Amino acid sequence: MHHKALYATLGCKLNFAETGTIAAALADRGVFRISAGETPDVCIVNTCSVTAEADRKCRRLIRSLHNRYPMAEIIVTGCYAQLQPMEVAALPGVTLVVGINDKLAIADYVTSAIKPAPYIPAKDIREFMPSCSRGDRTRYFLKVQDGCNYWCSYCTIPAARGRSRSGTIEFLTKQARQVAAEGGKEIVITGVNIGDFGQGTDKKFIDLICELDKIDGIERYRISSIEPDLLTDEIIDFVSHSKRFMPHFHIPLQCGSDEVLRLMRRHYQSSLFADKVTRIKKAMPHAFIGVDLMVGTRGESLELFEESKRFVESLPISRLHVFPYSERPGTRALTAIDLVVPQEEKHRRMQIMTEISVNKQREFSLPFIGEIRPVLIEHVNHGKTGGFTDNYLRVELPEPRPDLANKVVNVRLDSLSAEADKFIGTII
Repeated sequence: MHHKALYATLGCKLNFAETGTIAAALADRGVFRISAGETPDVCIVNTCSVTAEADRKCRRLIRSLHNRYPMAEIIVTGCYAQLQPMEVAALPGVTLVVGINDKLAIADYVTSAIKPAPYIPAKDIREFMPSCSRGDRTRYFLKVQDGCNYWCSYCTIPAARGRSRSGTIEFLTKQARQVAAEGGKEIVITGVNIGDFGQGTDKKFIDLICELDKIDGIERYRISSIEPDLLTDEIIDFVSHSKRFMPHFHIPLQCGSDEVLRLMRRHYQSSLFADKVTRIKKAMPHAFIGVDLMVGTRGESLELFEESKRFVESLPISRLHVFPYSERPGTRALTAIDLVVPQEEKHRRMQIMTEISVNKQREFSLPFIGEIRPVLIEHVNHGKTGGFTDNYLRVELPEPRPDLANKVVNVRLDSLSAEADKFIGTII
């Protein structure tokens, strides 16, 4: 019988939420997380496969766990496990590979005397596996949707996570009420393509957030990444009037060139993206807008990259999340697009866009110096106390204040760091 587990998670917020759910299911059966210095009986690795580098990280992590804990069983789940189960099963120490929708079966496996073969093949992924877990001690992640029907030409996620499916509004509001009962103040709404919530039913994402907004006790909701074509004007207007939904959006652009967007098989053009950003800024001038951007994708000639760069520079956004394109086996891009961008050119484009991001963050942040904004204070970390404003500005207090953990307080933003990534503030 196993008693001590180590959990390792790579990838998106959704994976972190699901790892939390697995850990809670095991804790209910007497299998707890290891403390510092303890040796685990079982290591549970929740993997990502969004890039080739993500796959490499997964393999490195599994090998290093086996080297450190040669006697521990290693159970692997997540997108890499779903897409390359045989490759994962062949890694040292791996005793079980679990498909994406069978993550909760891990608790049965760990506590059962009868062990199946090392690989549980993925069932047809249709049902929704719920997950609501505490990411750290102030923030909860509520999974509302899973899977994706979009099939962008560079992406393996639909192959890994299956068709779009959602929880019911009734069930999800019940989970949010439970968070409030536990004293949770902030919920991040997660999924693979959350704007597609309610696919196949008569409900939509707006219906869900209207119901969540009514729950007393939750002070903050944040909408994690939402596709621009699914971020309706109705959602933007709703957030602008809501006290609980924060003025904070994260919208994947991927590229600012319409020609590249077409090659990527994205569901919008740059003009729609610009309209959404303009609408957010008009309704909420103080809103934080984070944007995902891919550089060096197949077909992104130098001319098209320059077009993308000009478009991004023209947008009133707060920060870019820039990453280089990565070839994924089985994706349409490999057969449909000939032009390949060399590695060193991808790296150069990354540096250019990262510099633009730093400038955007500084431009967005500077006007807030001297302003007073509400900050949800997190638990003391490395002797420091801090948190985020409503509009996602990171703030640090000059002295530790453990008494304020998990409380929303008004803070004056006194000064901005040289990198423009955090403020030092005073409680008012």
